[in-house]
Amino acid sequence: MKIVFLDAKTLGDADLSPIESLGELITYPTTTKEQILSRCKDAAIILTNKVILDAPTLKALKALKLICVTATGTNIIDMQAAKELGIVVKNVAGYSTQSVAQHTLTLALNLLSKIHYYDYYCKNAQWCQSDTFMHLNGGLCELDGKQWGIIGLGAIGERVAKLACGFGANISYTSTSGKNIHPHYPQKTLHDLLTQSDIISIHAPLNDQTKNLITHKELQSLKDGTILINVGRGGIVNEADMAKILETKNIFFGTDVLEIEPMQAGHPFLNPKIHDKIILTPHIAWAYGNARKKLLEMVIANIKSFIEDTNP
Repeated sequence: MKIVFLDAKTLGDADLSPIESLGELITYPTTTKEQILSRCKDAAIILTNKVILDAPTLKALKALKLICVTATGTNIIDMQAAKELGIVVKNVAGYSTQSVAQHTLTLALNLLSKIHYYDYYCKNAQWCQSDTFMHLNGGLCELDGKQWGIIGLGAIGERVAKLACGFGANISYTSTSGKNIHPHYPQKTLHDLLTQSDIISIHAPLNDQTKNLITHKELQSLKDGTILINVGRGGIVNEADMAKILETKNIFFGTDVLEIEPMQAGHPFLNPKIHDKIILTPHIAWAYGNARKKLLEMVIANIKSFIEDTNP
């Protein structure tokens, strides 16, 4: 059974040897749309993280039986076409809860402390010129007592809530779907959450309800000094509006996701004027060591279960 991994680079240095025992594994670091058909011509199983498999592509791959998405979202697959062609699609879910929650806290704590500034101050030898034993220049705010608002209280949002509570934060949330109800945290309207919170973290999916959920109007309503963190999906926060308002308003932003990835040249977040108020990471919140290990284990389990189901 031929197994093709189209974008193995997205899992870093993950050990793929367990998959080799399940079939003839061929891996490619990345794959363009034009390369898919030649690389997958005889493949029974395709692994993909972000390579799009549309209806014409699926129809051309006559040997294809299973698509394993090495992520939670299946929007890169034409699910209707796969169903009509009898191609099974399996994804992975819940593997990155701890990872994304930790990354959320990392962004928040860095913005509260301005740790990057103080690190640069020392490494740039400015401390060597000091006339006192210490140096204060902003930041250094405790999380204790802060109002932390969560947009999207799913598994990740709930884990963030528990971690933030450990630092003494007060949690509230808003549900973008209107379906989530939590017995321990107060639910607020989006407006109240934005206007009353000191820290806001986004853990919602991108859909019709959340596209451009945070634009100039919402950003203007934030309190002075508010920290906004997006580890949900790019497109929830309007990036042009955010970059513009950071130039004039005393708010801070941390994000692991952009609407178009990888980041495009000339992106408004590359403006040097706002660099002291923003932290950017390249879509890595999901990718801490244990999360990648768990993801791979789930992918392997998906392949094994498919083989067992088709060869009882």
